[in-house]
Amino acid sequence: MRIATWNVNSITARLPRLLAWLESSGTDVLCVQETKCTAEQFPTDELRELGYASSVHATGRWNGVALVSRVGLEEVVHGLPGGPEYDGAAEPRAISATCGPVRVWSVYVPNGREVVHEHYAYKLRWLEALKSAVADDAAGPRPFAVLGDFNIAPTDDDVFDRAFFEGSTHVTEPERAALAGLRDTGLTDVVPRPLKYDHPFTYWDYRQLCFPKNRGMRIDLVYGNKPFAEAVKDSYVDREERKGKGASDHAPVVVDLDV
Repeated sequence: MRIATWNVNSITARLPRLLAWLESSGTDVLCVQETKCTAEQFPTDELRELGYASSVHATGRWNGVALVSRVGLEEVVHGLPGGPEYDGAAEPRAISATCGPVRVWSVYVPNGREVVHEHYAYKLRWLEALKSAVADDAAGPRPFAVLGDFNIAPTDDDVFDRAFFEGSTHVTEPERAALAGLRDTGLTDVVPRPLKYDHPFTYWDYRQLCFPKNRGMRIDLVYGNKPFAEAVKDSYVDREERKGKGASDHAPVVVDLDV
């Protein structure tokens, strides 16, 4: 079984690449983030023609998450139970479902913007709610994973230059502590192998030639419980999908399981 996560940075802009990648990669389940579309605009029909069922939680603004599966899509939950609001609204940043033998979440963790910004405090509250929401499944007997854009680099090795990010979000101790708290529910960081260079970065800014210079970050993560982690046979960052015209600024992270 092949599961992947990909922040597409607008599913409308990325649709031709997404459809081609699904066909060529043989992915069974894809967790999508940053759809930037309404539920009505989501390409349900195009995905169905490829044999994929889909469910989307989106409002057409800057967020939006989805699950795409050709092995079943059941027990779907839209949103983060008990999650905080921002500016008086519950943002569409989480969706979960059972896909064949595995239960998965697709999450788009708030960016945080700046350490002094209210969005940063919101990010920490959101992560605490996520920890509570997944605790039972994380400790359970069936394979379970939380996949997505976490907007946090777990360690200093997960950024191209720690000094470059000094004082910025994504690398602060409170964010990393929140991530460690999530792992403490019984989840393991499934670290993918890079297809090039020494470290499996998953995101490269569009600006300043960051991708050709490999000035990246590993912020797209796969956190699996024990049954999930023990079933992993391979995991890699599909760096090729970050290349060329019309690419997202994130690359897909792919996990192969024997379940």
